[in-house]
Amino acid sequence: MLDQFEENPDESHEDLDDGLAEPMGMNAVMSNWRQKPVILPLFKDEEEMKEAKDAILKLELKTLPAELKYAYLEEGNKAPVVISSSLTVSQEDNLLRILRKHKKAIGWQISDLKGISPLICTHHIYMEEGAKPTRQPQRRLNPHMQEVVRAEVLKLLQAGIIYPISDSTWVSPTQVVPKKSGITVVKGENGDEVSTRLTTGWRVCIDYRKLNTVVTRKDHFPLPFMDQVLERVSGHPFYCFLDGYSGYFQIEIDVEDQEKTTFTCPFGTYAYRRMPFGLCNAPATFQRCMLSIFSDMVERIMEVFMDDITVYGTSFEDCLSHLEDVLKRCIEKDLVLNWEKCHFMVNQGIVLGHVISKKGIEVDRAKVELIVKLPPPTNVKGIRQFLGHAGFYRRFIKDFSKIAKPLCELLVKDAKFEWDDKCQRSFELLKQFLTSAPIVRAPNWELPFEVMCDSSDYAIGAVLGQREDGKPYVIYYASKSLNDAQRNYTTTEKELLAVVYALDKFRAYLIGSSIVVFTDHSALKYLLTKQDAKARLIRWILLLQEFNLQIRDKKGVENVVADHLSRLNIAHDTHGLPINDDFPEESLMLVEEVPWFAHIANYLVTGEIPSEWSSQDKKNFFAKVHAYYWEEPFLFKYCADQIIRKCVPEQEKHGILSHCHGMHVEATLPLKRRQ
Repeated sequence: MLDQFEENPDESHEDLDDGLAEPMGMNAVMSNWRQKPVILPLFKDEEEMKEAKDAILKLELKTLPAELKYAYLEEGNKAPVVISSSLTVSQEDNLLRILRKHKKAIGWQISDLKGISPLICTHHIYMEEGAKPTRQPQRRLNPHMQEVVRAEVLKLLQAGIIYPISDSTWVSPTQVVPKKSGITVVKGENGDEVSTRLTTGWRVCIDYRKLNTVVTRKDHFPLPFMDQVLERVSGHPFYCFLDGYSGYFQIEIDVEDQEKTTFTCPFGTYAYRRMPFGLCNAPATFQRCMLSIFSDMVERIMEVFMDDITVYGTSFEDCLSHLEDVLKRCIEKDLVLNWEKCHFMVNQGIVLGHVISKKGIEVDRAKVELIVKLPPPTNVKGIRQFLGHAGFYRRFIKDFSKIAKPLCELLVKDAKFEWDDKCQRSFELLKQFLTSAPIVRAPNWELPFEVMCDSSDYAIGAVLGQREDGKPYVIYYASKSLNDAQRNYTTTEKELLAVVYALDKFRAYLIGSSIVVFTDHSALKYLLTKQDAKARLIRWILLLQEFNLQIRDKKGVENVVADHLSRLNIAHDTHGLPINDDFPEESLMLVEEVPWFAHIANYLVTGEIPSEWSSQDKKNFFAKVHAYYWEEPFLFKYCADQIIRKCVPEQEKHGILSHCHGMHVEATLPLKRRQ
């Protein structure tokens, strides 16, 4: 009988029971195990079973974009793979030679999964103290959904991923949900555009919510930061984008925990041998597994985010060598890759929802085009969905918070939903920025960073960038809305808040690096050395002490000459003295009236005071000069209300007031004259 079993390992339990003599004393013990619930058969006859197996083995070759094409590792157009269509003949031959050599690393059907060794990684479901088993009844499915479940159960049984079980104290229900292809826009009955989702198939899910929320102890293994992964992989000419074949199903579940994954369906109750989707700790286990397999390669020749593996190189030969190392490791550790989702030796591709190429990081145009076609939201839920999609690419949009403010105001609790012109402008502007989003680049850690900060009445913004060969480029945009208290800050406080926010937001980039902060409020440079500022300002200044930074005037950087001339432009008519050709060159800028602060400016620049001053004049001068500081070409005063103000000549005051207040000043001047 043992020989018969070895020859027929797939023999059913019923046949084994007929061939083995059973001790009489075991009948009572095994009675519960023998009692099978009334379930629907997986197949009506043997012919249907054969057809189902053949359907699983059939490969569907989908239409590829122009930059990709199919190649085959076996004769007769068998074992297809997806490669770049722009490779030369010799490059393609070298690539296919490596892929044929390491063909075991690629899977074409679920039965190709071998399973990663439990010595490398095993999934455990640890229980909270005092947790009790949860048992839920099955959910009703219509005949169409039953066929979907039947096909899925068959596939997993044949692959050895699940097994029948009847005595588990843990039972979760099965649910069938539509596979969504994302948001698309279709024409409505009235010819208007309506956003909808197209269903491309059905997915069988297990509802493990009670198991996850009530009894499972959480695993807090960290996932890598998306932006850091994108920056490390961008900027290379060749990529290989790899994807695990049903990655979760390649990790074993600990034997003692398998019964906790039991699910019920119209065809019986089954438990998983391999890790299913839906378990709360599955992502942490998978990321831990990937890092243990590729620990010496990550951040050197590849990046791993869950089952998305990106291999890169500075040349074709370099990338091909890295690919071979990764494929060897996959074979050693029994990690199988999905042939359909692996793209070899391409120049760009999608990583974590972004387009990665030699140029840098871009938004995914396919996603953006769908967002742009969306009609205006008609309720709060629609606004949340739009801001969620647009916010995914907010690092590409300057002043995102400022632009989105009218939309965010509709999300406030108890706010009345009124879609006005401001909301429409904000909606259209965000879509416009998405379609014209710039390409951002990864940082060069050998160059200093530049941070541009600015503030408005209700938002602050920051841009992180660098200069290469004198040309600036953007790394990151960031913005933040101000709360009610922050909106009452003075201009100086808002500008400093913008600097603090930028340095905190970009801290991972800036710590230990040389930083130049550009702001249009020059007083901040003086404020950093002030000892008697407000407590809030001092607290912020202390936060900046860990950074190696210098503050510069933003406008002067943008255009030094034009900006300097525009600042010297005076809004009133001046009558200068006639030019004497005998005057020395430095006297040509002489004006009729000397500014009231000329002595202060001269002292701060040269350290000299008029020799004709009396001792009392000197005493009065030195008593007040400490409140002033010179920032070429302007003089500023730190006033008693702790606001820093620019000093201007008397003849400029009227022009400044007219420019800032317009008709308000013109209307009040006659009133003052009458008074």
